[in-house]
Parts: sequence; C-alpha cells; structure tokens
Amino acid sequence: MSRIATIETLPLRISPKTEWIFLKVADEDGVTGIGEATLNAREAEVAAAVARLAPRRAGSLAVPAPLDDPVPERLLPEAAAASALDQALWDLSARRAGRPVWQLLGLPRRRRVPLYANINRRTVDRSPAGFSASTRVAASTGCTRFKIAPFDDLTPALADGEAGRVLIDAGIDRVAAVREAAGPRARVMVDCHWRFTERAAEAAIERLSELGVDWFECPLPETLEAIPALHRLRLRAKEHGMQLAGLEMSTSPSALIPFLEGGCYDVVMPDIKYIGGFGGLLQAGALCARHGVGCAPHNPTGPICHVASLHASAVLDDFDLLEHQYDESPLFDGLVKGGLPDHAGDASELPQAPGLGVTLDAALSHTLRS
Repeated sequence: MSRIATIETLPLRISPKTEWIFLKVADEDGVTGIGEATLNAREAEVAAAVARLAPRRAGSLAVPAPLDDPVPERLLPEAAAASALDQALWDLSARRAGRPVWQLLGLPRRRRVPLYANINRRTVDRSPAGFSASTRVAASTGCTRFKIAPFDDLTPALADGEAGRVLIDAGIDRVAAVREAAGPRARVMVDCHWRFTERAAEAAIERLSELGVDWFECPLPETLEAIPALHRLRLRAKEHGMQLAGLEMSTSPSALIPFLEGGCYDVVMPDIKYIGGFGGLLQAGALCARHGVGCAPHNPTGPICHVASLHASAVLDDFDLLEHQYDESPLFDGLVKGGLPDHAGDASELPQAPGLGVTLDAALSHTLRS
C-alpha cells in the first residue's frame, strides 16, 4: 500500500457569493484523489483545519480509515476537512484499483440516482418572477422536482412579529410562483434554513399545503432542546400531507441519534462534506433505515460533492432523493475533466470511470484560486 505524501487545499472562487473548497491528496507514487469541503462563509476556518490535519496524516497509509464514531460533536470546519480527506482517499484508492468508488462501497442498490433540482442559488432575482423564470429553465431540461429557500431575511427573532409576517408573505409568494411555473403535477419543496419559530412554522405549513408543497425542511434551529417542538411539527406536517426534513449540517452519524429517537423527521439529509465522508454517510443511512426514516443526502455545492454523493447514493439502503445544485454556475460542469454523468432531468447515471470518475481541470483551477 502507498502512503500519503501531500494534502493540499484548493479554494476556488466561483462567484461573488460562492467559493468551493476542494482537498487534494497525493500518494508517494503520484496517484491523486480529490474531495470537497465547501463551507459557505467559513473558508478560512476550513483551510486552517486542513492545515492542522495534514501533518497528522502525512506518511500514513493512503486508504480511508474506519470512521471513529460515536465521536464528540466536531466543529464544522474540522468535520469538513476530515470528510473531504475521506472522499479523497476513497477516490485515490479506487483509482489505484481501476474501479469506480461505488463498486468498492458495497452492493449497488440502483444504477440511476433520482434527483431533485435546487434552483435557489441560481435565482439572483429574488422576486416571484425571478423564481418563476428559474423554474421554467429547469423544467425545460426535464426537471419535475424543485426546491427553493424562499424566506429571505427571516429569523426566529422576527418570525412571530409584523416584520416576520411580511417576510413570510414574501416567501409564500415565491413558492406560489414556482408552483404556477412548475405546474400542478410537479413536486415543490421548501427549505426554511432554520428561520422559524414553532408557531410561525405551524402557520406556514398550513399555507404551503394549499400550494401542494410536500417537503418542509429545517424549520427550527436544530438543538437538542428543539426536539419536542420538531416532533410536534412533524405530526402537524403529516396532517397536511407534508414531510419534515433536516439535519443537513450534522458532523457525525451519532449526532443524528437523539433526533431520530425523538421522531423529529420523515427524511434526514446527511451531507458527505460534513458527516464523515463516505463512511459517515453510509453509517447515517443505516441509522435512518433502522428508524424507518428516509435518507436524502444534502448536496447543494460543487461538482466533487455531487459526484461523491452519486457514488454513495448507489449503495444506500433506505434512499429517497439526491439534491442537485441546479445551474448556479457553468463551472459546475466545466471545472471537471472526465465529465459528470448526465444529470439533466430527474435522475443521474452512475459514474463509470475509476475513482470518483472526474478530476479538476488544473488550468482552470489555477485561474480560480482564491
């Protein structure tokens, strides 16, 4: 077995509001692997976490280590660095084996991965008309499942007052525009980004159900103290034909357990960038299956997270849907060599080339270095 020679952080500025962070590992034979550690607005902290991690792992075997879980709840930057390293080592190991990562992970459960389109970040015009336009663009490529985060500037502190009412009304108007543009048979999903109180979320559930929304994501800050309220909201959402989803920022599989045991969610959304890489995501999926909860990996960032999530989604047992960051930037496809599997419409093929199946375009990456 080869050993790790170098670990390098590659922060790439994609737009004024977006920076993707990748981690590149090379072994002593020059074989490389790539992972993604994007953490919006905390890029310097991630780079510092990688800098602390690299000396500890340099010289060790260039293979994924078993996930040490349960572990204490890690800070997000440290979790992002460790998760990206795991992705990169799976990529490197599978390249050396000449096989795609999903073939090394276990028995594939599916050859095509169902997707939904997150159109939120491509929608720079935040008016209802802007959301309508984004929906129509995505629908023209075959998408029938759409997610947005419509409640801009809302906070729990505002949610129960007059200022919150205005912001919630504006969010509902955006959802209505997506529903109208998508048509009655399309699936419309709403991400709340932890902006509500329980009372305000209950009212929003009722209003959104009238628009045929069937997915209500991250309504409350996900603290242990919020578990009873999240359980009540799940029951209320069920009365309105809606699923409650969340836990996208969890940093270890064990962190999911109190929420699963508390009956908080119908769908849990582990992110391969934070949950512990492939090992963490598969453990999270097994926990979801044990508790009768769907697993829908969170995947709203760059192309390496996307392709890594495809590999993991191939082998998850109780799998629901994979998020797809739709059309934020042409660099999503343009930054990688080897070509992402076709992800137009509502499903993606699995990667077939060795490793993750893609590499970063070195010349383009150099021009985008932050």
